[in-house]
Amino acid sequence: MADNNKQHKYRQEIQQMMYVSGETGEPSVETTAMIEEIVRQQVIEMLRNCTELAARRGSRSITINDLIFQIRDDAPKVSRLRTFLSWKDVRKSAKDSDDKGGDADLGVADDPAGGVMPGGPAVEEAAKKNKKAKVKLPWEPSSYYSQEVPERDDEEDEEEEEMNYITLQRLRKADERTKAMTREEYVTWSEYRQASFTYRKGKRFREWAGFGIVTDSKPSDDIVDILGFLTFEMVQTLTEEALKIKEHEDLWKERSGGENSGTKKRKLAQGLFDPPNEGKTPVESRHIQEAFRRLQARPKKSRAMLNGTNLQQRTNLKLF
Repeated sequence: MADNNKQHKYRQEIQQMMYVSGETGEPSVETTAMIEEIVRQQVIEMLRNCTELAARRGSRSITINDLIFQIRDDAPKVSRLRTFLSWKDVRKSAKDSDDKGGDADLGVADDPAGGVMPGGPAVEEAAKKNKKAKVKLPWEPSSYYSQEVPERDDEEDEEEEEMNYITLQRLRKADERTKAMTREEYVTWSEYRQASFTYRKGKRFREWAGFGIVTDSKPSDDIVDILGFLTFEMVQTLTEEALKIKEHEDLWKERSGGENSGTKKRKLAQGLFDPPNEGKTPVESRHIQEAFRRLQARPKKSRAMLNGTNLQQRTNLKLF
C-alpha cells in the first residue's frame, strides 16, 4: 500500500482540478489514482510519439510543435493552447522589460521641454514588444509560402469572437457555479484553478512522466508548461464526462426507484415540503472508467471503412 501511495503523487492536485471541473464532493483515493494513471498513460504516449517524430527528422530532442501535432485534430484544444502560449510570451516579455527598468515599459517618453509626455516612439515600441504574438504551426497553409500576410489590427478581435463552443460552455458553467459562492468559497475556487502537475514541480513531473526512460530528450520549460496545460485539460475532460455519466445514472435511479426498482412501490416526485434528498455522492472509479472507455471510442467513419476487409483495426491509445 505504501508503494501505491508513493507511485501516485498528484492526489491533491487532481482533487482541486476535479473541483474546478464541477465535482464538489471528495473523490476516493481509488478514483484519483485511476485518473492519475490514465493521465500518465496519455503523457507517455505523447512523449513516445514525439520521440518518433524527432527521430524522423534526425533529431534526438523534441519540440513544442511535436507536442501540438499530437492534438492537431482537436481544433478547440489547439486554439486554447495557442492562446496559453501567446499570453505566456507576453508575460515573459513584460517581465524582461521590468528587469531592464526602462521608461519605455511605463509608456512614458521625454518631453523636449524637459517634462514628461505620454505616447511617442517609446510607447509604440513597447506596445509592439508586449503585443500578444500569434503562435504559428508548420503544418498550416500559411507556412507553405515564403511571404507572410501582414497582420490586421482587428485580427485579434476576430479570433476572440471565434472562441470555440467548448470554451464558452465551460465559462458558462463556471459562471453558474460561482454565482452563489461566498467570498471564502470563491477564493478557494480561484486557488484551485491554479492547480498544476508541473508548476514548481518540475523534477517530480519529469520522474513521473518518464523523461529519461520514454525519451532521452531533455525537456525545455516550454514543453513542461505545455504538458502541464494538457494534463489539466485531460483531468477536466475526464471529470466532465464522468459527471455526465453519473448524472444519467442518478436520473435513471430516481425514475426507477434505484435499488428498490423490483418492488411495486413507485417513487413519487419530490414535493415542495418534502425533506431534502441525501447529500450528493462524488464520482466513483467506475464512472471514470466508463468515461475513459467513451473517450477511447473510435468514430463510426473509421470503423466503417474497414468493414469487409481483413485489416485489423488500430488499438493504439487515443489521446484526448
